[in-house]
Amino acid sequence: MYEDFIKGAKDGFRTVIQIMPTLVGLMVAVGVLRASGFLNAVGKLFGGLTDKIGFPSDLVPLVFVKMFSSSAATGLVLDIFKTYGTDSYIGMITSIMMSCTETIFYTMSVYFLAAKVTKTRHTLPGALLATIAGIAASVILAGMN
Repeated sequence: MYEDFIKGAKDGFRTVIQIMPTLVGLMVAVGVLRASGFLNAVGKLFGGLTDKIGFPSDLVPLVFVKMFSSSAATGLVLDIFKTYGTDSYIGMITSIMMSCTETIFYTMSVYFLAAKVTKTRHTLPGALLATIAGIAASVILAGMN
């Protein structure tokens, strides 16, 4: 039994080494986008549209970052909470959205790389649809408060 444990641990370390470049790349990319002001520009670009459908434009950068990195999204969440407060409408949407959306690109890259999946088929469209549903649910549920 101990030998099986050791074998599993070795396999796990190999997997970590294989996916490490992808993880580092995603984290660096999100950091660059945030530091460059690109995320704020995206928020302003889509702001008119999102405000019309009841989704605060200040949360647009969070939507994009959350698809790549949960830890970077948490940094944005803290900024949102400092600006608007945790019990505000925007704070409520943020909290609900963080819990019902996924880090799509991170998850796909890690699991598909580890499992050596090359044909993702309908995974990305399905994940994006689920994210949109989660965002819509966040707005609806926060509005019920």
